[in-house]
Amino acid sequence: MAFKIDSRVGVTTAYRWRQILSNYVFLAPVVALNLIVIVIPSLTSVYISMTKWSGLNQPEFIGLANFDRLINDPIYWKSLSHNVIWTIFFLTIPVFMGLMGAFLLSGIKRFQMVYRVAFFIPYVIASVVNTELWRTLLHPRHGIGAWLAKQGIEGFDIRVFGSKHTALYGVAFVDSWHFWGFLVIVYLAAMYQVQPDLYEVAILEGASRFQRFRHVTVPGIRPTLVFTLLMIMIWSVPAFDYIYLLTDGGPAHASEVLGTYLYNMSFFRFEVGYAASIGVTMALITACIVAIFVMLRRRGWEI
Repeated sequence: MAFKIDSRVGVTTAYRWRQILSNYVFLAPVVALNLIVIVIPSLTSVYISMTKWSGLNQPEFIGLANFDRLINDPIYWKSLSHNVIWTIFFLTIPVFMGLMGAFLLSGIKRFQMVYRVAFFIPYVIASVVNTELWRTLLHPRHGIGAWLAKQGIEGFDIRVFGSKHTALYGVAFVDSWHFWGFLVIVYLAAMYQVQPDLYEVAILEGASRFQRFRHVTVPGIRPTLVFTLLMIMIWSVPAFDYIYLLTDGGPAHASEVLGTYLYNMSFFRFEVGYAASIGVTMALITACIVAIFVMLRRRGWEI
């Protein structure tokens, strides 16, 4: 008995293979770019973290000695604690200000775009400009504090960035000033996606504006809120620019974080291998944060 093969089956199979091949062809440049920019440098950093290298001589493989040194390095642990403080600060104050700003702005019908631009301008200004602006404003002799002291209001003419008690929080304040307007715009956009019917029902039930915000707005924007919390935690691990520009981790490591400590160890003390081990721990911390959020998302926590 003879079997006849439909030619259309072969044409369909060939078309599918061409589609698959074309997908891989278009995907290949992106994969190659990721290999060159991300994967290969990451693997190289892991290898360098196991070497004693100044960046100029031949690397000397020393195994896990750099990580053993990290465990006994008080400056590393102090820097890590500052990263934790930095993360807690940005998970609370800017987020609260962003939510309140978006909440108040959502009730404004006229000139709202003007307020949006005003909130967002600090975020688009270069960090160098922002830091110089606030360095001048908080200058102990020529800044706002000195002017208030001349008016008879004492106590504000202090060296915010020069005191070990205020340096970290002063830098966090400056960075928060530039960042919270971004959160306002993000949360405001999310608030407009909440169904208006929910607000109407809440109003009929006699809920105040704050109660509507607490029981309708916040649950309605929870996916966006959780996403911003995740990004803040990830961004807080490699925090560097504002700290480096304002204090360079000083005074006496009072504002040192992992990013500035890594930079100083690599480019000033020429201990590239040790700096790479710090970078590996930063990557592991970030991976743990992402893993926790992925686990929570699978359980539907942000829904």
